[in-house]
Amino acid sequence: MTIYEGKTLKYGDNIDTDVIIPARYLNTTDPTELARHCMEDLDPDFKVKVKEKTILVVGENFGCGSSREHAPIAIKASGVKCIIAKSFARIFYRNAINIGLAIVELPEAVEKINEGDWVKVDLSNGLVENATTGEVFKIKPFPLLIQEIIKRGGLLNFAMAKARGEIK
Repeated sequence: MTIYEGKTLKYGDNIDTDVIIPARYLNTTDPTELARHCMEDLDPDFKVKVKEKTILVVGENFGCGSSREHAPIAIKASGVKCIIAKSFARIFYRNAINIGLAIVELPEAVEKINEGDWVKVDLSNGLVENATTGEVFKIKPFPLLIQEIIKRGGLLNFAMAKARGEIK
């Protein structure tokens, strides 16, 4: 069972990859360094606000712009456990899965979740619960393969585990 929970941070629509990780930091692929600069042009306090358990709640078209993998890497390395969005840009969506960042498209939940709410995301059973308000939202669970990729921390980790025979 794959469950993510945490306190929410909430941002709006059309947050592009240049906002998630500004181009001036693309000379590194070090996740720790990318995390230091994640969302800094949108919210200079982002890295301070992200705690051990943080769920990012965002509007429409999250991750639009360039196809850089740096953006989901920066978010994951910053400590964000899961992103709930009204919608994701297609390439960001796939890059997030490839690096093992849990993501959920659920517009009705985004509308009803406030910053600071405590949220639980159960990818295995397809549930998002706002523990602060008691509201529960149903999502279509990812296929088992995608759940395993996310659980393993990304496509590369999944492939290595498969090669070692840890996954049938």
